[in-house]
Amino acid sequence: MQAADAVPTTLPAREQAPSSLWRDTLRHLFHQRSAVAGLMILGTLLLVAVLAPVLATHDPIKSMIGIEEGVRKREPPCIHVLGCPADKPQHILGLDGNLRDLFSRVLYGAQLSLQVGVLSVGFAIVIGTWLGSIAGYAGGWLDNVIMRFMDVLLAFPSLILAIAIVSVLGPGLINTLIAIGIVSIPSYARIIRASVLSIKERDFVTADRALGVSPGRILFRRILPNALTPLIVQATLGIATAILDAAALSFLGLGAQPPTPEWGSMIGQERNQIFTAPHLIFFPGIALVLTVLSFNLLGDGLRDALDPRLNR
Repeated sequence: MQAADAVPTTLPAREQAPSSLWRDTLRHLFHQRSAVAGLMILGTLLLVAVLAPVLATHDPIKSMIGIEEGVRKREPPCIHVLGCPADKPQHILGLDGNLRDLFSRVLYGAQLSLQVGVLSVGFAIVIGTWLGSIAGYAGGWLDNVIMRFMDVLLAFPSLILAIAIVSVLGPGLINTLIAIGIVSIPSYARIIRASVLSIKERDFVTADRALGVSPGRILFRRILPNALTPLIVQATLGIATAILDAAALSFLGLGAQPPTPEWGSMIGQERNQIFTAPHLIFFPGIALVLTVLSFNLLGDGLRDALDPRLNR
């Protein structure tokens, strides 16, 4: 009698998981030092913004008049463990010209700047994606009308146009958000239009048309999901630009109004004290620089991670 077939001593190799764009992107992203640095800075800023009510030592809009004795306008930082006299009130980053705690105002400023950046870019992405996708897919006269209007908006410097819009709508944080969103729409519309023009000629779109799939389903279920990669990179970089524009408008007195703790407004209010009280300019400026730097580093890393030519 023949012996039974021998049982294989080795098991077949485990099948590899199917490749995923986002899984591969994250893997490539975490291999780039600049992107990791940007994520670390941004994560710290997000943590500070969320925990601002816990980390803040004082009310960011309340003056110390009548609360603490012996305080003076624009006092330098006082930290007891670093040698500041124990009889003086502790203010980690000092006081501003209205006797408000600068440390608490910088912390709450992180909340405001991140909200303005994300919301204004989100508004621009929604409108720009809608206009760009319709222009790219429909073509013809509708494409010409939409893109010529985008060209008119692009003809103006973004900050000047934002100043004009806020001047018409009136100063304020909401109007600043709307103005920054409007001036950002053309860049996202052009990016989406270019992606749609490229993708709509591919074979899977042609097959859907041959099967009688509706144009709306083709556009929003087949084309747009494949056109979002460059939009994500631009959005990450656009948040940094939006935060800078919001700070510039607040610096000019058109954005967040006092006593709202906003970095650009804080720098604008104390701009004449650069030599007598430099800490009032330095700390909000450093916070603004770090925020913009983190988004720029992350955007550059995403651009490289999503480029297949650089990941072979």
